[in-house]
Amino acid sequence: MQTKVFAFEDQDWRVGIPALEDLEPQLVLAFLGAAQSRNPEPVAALRKRFPAALVASCSTGGEIAGVDVFDEALVGAAIRFDAARVRAHIVDLAAAGGDAEAGRVLADALLEPDLKAVLILGDGTNLNGTALIEGLSTRLPKDIVVTGGLAGDGADFGETRVGLDGAPEPGKVVGIGLYGDTLRIGWGSTGGWESFGPLRRITRSTANVLFELDGKPALDLYREYLGPLADGLPGTALLFPLTIRPDASSENDVVRTIVGIDEARNGLVFAGDIPEGWTAQLMRGTPDQLADGAARAAAQACGDSPDSGLALVVSCIGRKLMMGQRVADETEEMAQVLNAMPTVGFYSYGEIAPHGVTQDRTLHNQTMTVTVIRERA
Repeated sequence: MQTKVFAFEDQDWRVGIPALEDLEPQLVLAFLGAAQSRNPEPVAALRKRFPAALVASCSTGGEIAGVDVFDEALVGAAIRFDAARVRAHIVDLAAAGGDAEAGRVLADALLEPDLKAVLILGDGTNLNGTALIEGLSTRLPKDIVVTGGLAGDGADFGETRVGLDGAPEPGKVVGIGLYGDTLRIGWGSTGGWESFGPLRRITRSTANVLFELDGKPALDLYREYLGPLADGLPGTALLFPLTIRPDASSENDVVRTIVGIDEARNGLVFAGDIPEGWTAQLMRGTPDQLADGAARAAAQACGDSPDSGLALVVSCIGRKLMMGQRVADETEEMAQVLNAMPTVGFYSYGEIAPHGVTQDRTLHNQTMTVTVIRERA
């Protein structure tokens, strides 16, 4: 397996892409700043440079290459497998007739006997990630690892874009299938946030829209905690994600973060489901806690052998906002674990990885999720 990670700022890609060292990849992953993603030329240039490769792309809330964190850059990885195969499929969410059905369509398109893993890039503002994963899971065997993330739009929560062999567009989800017995896939997903305040019960919700906690409007609760920051909703709510679980004693907890406000119904829109009857608690974090969580995610993904391969990292835009000027702390902490492994990724509106306790495929928020792709000789 050979991998080339690249990063171009501003218009450097015009010169940089043609000059990429010789490699004949089967797969190119490209992560673009929100403004860059609205320009069809960068992906077209990658397609021209690597005509035999699948080129999967998405918009971001920030781009990661090695230990460097960018805004409005083009970063990516060109990957050539020795024996493994790769296939990809793109689904239009509106045409699929629902997010769960989109998951089923992707699974049916990618499933083969030697499928080992599926990487997902999905629209970050028009997709209920929980429903997508449920649809995938009705078709895929449990031993197939599913990881990835939802596209970003900086911290604006406007329009997010995903593409396959063409310019990224809104309303799409891409699944990338990795095939072959030579593949080794590791993963890790950790937050670093801590809970605070009272436990509350989710008393009214529909799918991924939350209306009431303990019988009181959830939007009012967030405005109370945010104080003067409330005018910046939904972006400022990233500083106070929710941890939810079936009941107070359950270890099956997931973190949810707000991606929009439903003003007409006085609701909060999350990236994944907020089940009625579950408990919820607000969370907060510090840069040190989040950087430590990133290192633990990298360690989980590497296992005992941080050898050659590719680390695909998907962090949450909320972590980036919380870290502020210290945003590179989490990439530098991961680098200590990943050693010299090529690393590329993006800041997302939702991360996809197995749950650390149940091992179920799960949509996470406010985590650092690391997928390590290796190939045996």
